[in-house]
Amino acid sequence: MRLLTTTWGTIAIASCCWAVTPARAEAPREQVQMVPGFADFLAVDGKTVWATNVGRVERWSRHGKRAEVALAHPCGAMAIAFKSLWVADCKQRTLNRIDLKTAKITATIATGIANPKGELNVVAGAGSIWVASEEGGAIARVDPATNGVIASIHANPGSYYLAFGLGALWAVSGTQQSVQKIDPATNSVVATTALGREPGFLVAGEGAVWVQEQGDGTVARIDPASGAVSGRVKVDETLKYGDIDAGGGKVWLRTTAGQTFVVIDPVTLAIKARVGAAAGSGALRYTRAGVWTTAHDAHTLSWWGKPGKIGG
Repeated sequence: MRLLTTTWGTIAIASCCWAVTPARAEAPREQVQMVPGFADFLAVDGKTVWATNVGRVERWSRHGKRAEVALAHPCGAMAIAFKSLWVADCKQRTLNRIDLKTAKITATIATGIANPKGELNVVAGAGSIWVASEEGGAIARVDPATNGVIASIHANPGSYYLAFGLGALWAVSGTQQSVQKIDPATNSVVATTALGREPGFLVAGEGAVWVQEQGDGTVARIDPASGAVSGRVKVDETLKYGDIDAGGGKVWLRTTAGQTFVVIDPVTLAIKARVGAAAGSGALRYTRAGVWTTAHDAHTLSWWGKPGKIGG
């Protein structure tokens, strides 16, 4: 590892470590930035990324911090839509809208927050913003034109984890071990599927919905038409507690043991690569130019270049 000193601070540059060595043209490089506090959940904003931290959200580029916005307790995965960052506040139990250009809060919406411990998603889709608002299973639908709640969808209790894609809102309940498909046209559940132990974060993309079954160490592939499980891949003993994204013809899984993240083929369900050293819990977001990861216990934000080379 070598250190690069810039006007923004010190950046560590390191070649990544591979837990397995599948055929590849070139290994990715990891660029590491030290982030004081507890950098965790991520949202991609062009060439920059927003991260939740203690008492604030921060915007980072590959060259350092660009902005920060104070919040009581920002929590969970965030969404970027309608020229805004949408982030939950687990202390105030609100959904907050932040203007991307000015880095100022423009709306504070009293939606309620279903899981004040912070494991949840804010997502965008069908012209709305969605957040799990009550422990009993309510999901609030917010209209960005008015910043008001326009519907409350009833789902299984404990439905904290959301994703939007492939024509539907998807809600995972860890306590009920289920994923539910919600039709945004009717604001109603149209399919419910049983999952493995302690399901958590999910993503809709690359032709399917992908759910971390954290207690089983597996990723389940859900058919978007039927809502049924169409396959599983065993990754580790457990997956507590990581993150997941999809793009570039691959599924990207942030893990907590053995490596930083895993790359999965969405068609064959083969593990194409295990990338980086184990870095504890954190988040991951894919872009066409590279992959962002956090490791909150190590106080780092990493950029992994050339994602098309990772996993062949």
